[in-house]
Order: sequence, then structure tokens, then C-alpha cells
Amino acid sequence: MKKISSVLIVGFVLAASSAAFAQYSWIDKDGRRMFSDRPPPADIPEKNVLSQPRGSNAKVVHSQPAPDAAASSPAPAASQPAGVDKSLEEKKKQAEAEEAAKQKAEQQRQAAARAENCKRAMDAKATLDSGMRIRRMNDKGENEVMDDEQRAAESSRLQKVIASDCK
Repeated sequence: MKKISSVLIVGFVLAASSAAFAQYSWIDKDGRRMFSDRPPPADIPEKNVLSQPRGSNAKVVHSQPAPDAAASSPAPAASQPAGVDKSLEEKKKQAEAEEAAKQKAEQQRQAAARAENCKRAMDAKATLDSGMRIRRMNDKGENEVMDDEQRAAESSRLQKVIASDCK
């Protein structure tokens, strides 16, 4: 008894789910046999439709967009080519403007740093040229007075900084 009831249940489930296996088959314009759970495209003639789901004895209905969907979708602007998204263009322009602003701010920061380096180098050069004794700390933390050779090397280095940053 249990076996019969389980066979009946399986049979009932298969019969009920046969609608889920409903498929259309047709031959497309290239001669290939196509299968789908949706009706064939509108350009397929009725004679090329090989099968359709049971219970669908009416003519094959070709899917078309609902009239509401066509009316609610915005028409492309005459000035823009088809496929151009207005909001995407605005975001792109905004990103370009932000990038340009960042570059300009970076250039201004670099110019300010060069001006500060120039001022410091000119002040240090003036101190060296004054002839005053200059003390430095060496690696051991001891004070040492710059000799003429060290002064000339430092003066040369400062002159290069002035040449590059004071334009």
C-alpha cells in the first residue's frame, strides 16, 4: 500500500510539473534548431515553429514590450547620440574637474615649498658670505667650526638650491 501511494505521489508531482518543462522549439534564420521556454522572436515565421507547450493551442505570441514601458522610458535627446547616459557624462565631467583641482592644488603646494626652500637657501648663503664663524654639530654631538673647505662646499650646495628653486 505504501509503495502504491508513493508511486501515485511521484506521478502526481511529475504531471503537475509538466508545465515547468514547457518549451518552444523553432528553426532560426540560420537554420539552427532553437529551444526556449519563451516564444520565438517576431521575425520567425509560423512555419518554422516546430513545437509549443501543451495547452498553448493559440498562435505563437511574440513577446513585445508593454506600451507602458515604452511610454515611460525617456527618449534619447536629439543632441546626444544614442547610448549616451547623461548622468554618466556629468559624473565624468565632475571627476575630471576634481582631478584638475587636485593637480592645481599640488602645483600650488610645490610652488610654496620651492619658495620656502629658496628663502632659506638665500638666508643661509648670506650667513656664509658674511664671514662669520659657523658652528655645526658632528656625528658625535660635538661642536666644530666650519673651515674654508667646508664653507666652500656648503656655499656651492646652497647656490645649486637657489638656482633650482628661485626661478
